[in-house]
Amino acid sequence: MLKIGCHLSTSKGYEHMGKEILSLGGNTFQFFTRNPRGGQAKAIVPKDVDAFLELAKNNGIDVILAHAPYTLNACSADESTRNFAKETMADDLIRMEYTPGNLYNFHPGSHVKQGAEAGIKYIADMLNEVIKPEQTTKVLLETMAGKGTEIGRSFEELRAIIDKVELDSHIGVCLDTCHVYDAGYDIVNNLDGVLEEFDRVIGLERLCAIHMNDSKNPFESHKDRHEKIGEGSIGFDAMVRIINHAKLRNLPFFLETPNEPEGYAREIAMLKSAYIEQ
Repeated sequence: MLKIGCHLSTSKGYEHMGKEILSLGGNTFQFFTRNPRGGQAKAIVPKDVDAFLELAKNNGIDVILAHAPYTLNACSADESTRNFAKETMADDLIRMEYTPGNLYNFHPGSHVKQGAEAGIKYIADMLNEVIKPEQTTKVLLETMAGKGTEIGRSFEELRAIIDKVELDSHIGVCLDTCHVYDAGYDIVNNLDGVLEEFDRVIGLERLCAIHMNDSKNPFESHKDRHEKIGEGSIGFDAMVRIINHAKLRNLPFFLETPNEPEGYAREIAMLKSAYIEQ
């Protein structure tokens, strides 16, 4: 069965998100841990969490993905910005244990002219402080499009972070289709080659989730502008090959396309109808 869902608002709690994704035809979802621009997170309501866990158990929702706020920049030149990232992620990872065994994704950040090597060290330093041996949450580095001074524009940069993390068994990768295509990995014409490179550099065992997005911009544009499925430069046929690929088909797929709920329901239905059950 295809594990497919989209990004949902956390404003009404976990149980509401679970019911909403089921109403859209999905069986997994992504959510922000707090306002995507930063700030305090809503208090966890244990009764809401318990109701969600029961709903998930009864409806085949076996994984969810939390997304850190966009404002986190663990490799900023500014120490206070780095501290904000560290404190926020540490709090998020504590909160994630209310729904154990799930995924937490973040953008590695921008080194802001310090150079990639310095940025990579800052990111790894933060991860070494916030990741605990006892946590059940896997922290995912997201592949990035490479605009400006973003870290994560190449598989090698992500590998360099992983190599510096002491508890690296708690680290994985979320591959964003728009980002990798914009970064110069040709998933349209050479998906096998891209996956072989990922495996050689990072290891496919670390690939834990996929952000399923078309791209408004052409190949290797380094722009990062998501498009609806089948309406961008990646195209629907390439998306179908991705969800059915032997090395990817069992991963959870999360839509981050520019859509309202009815648009997400349509895309979920499109992808489910194109998925070949085995």
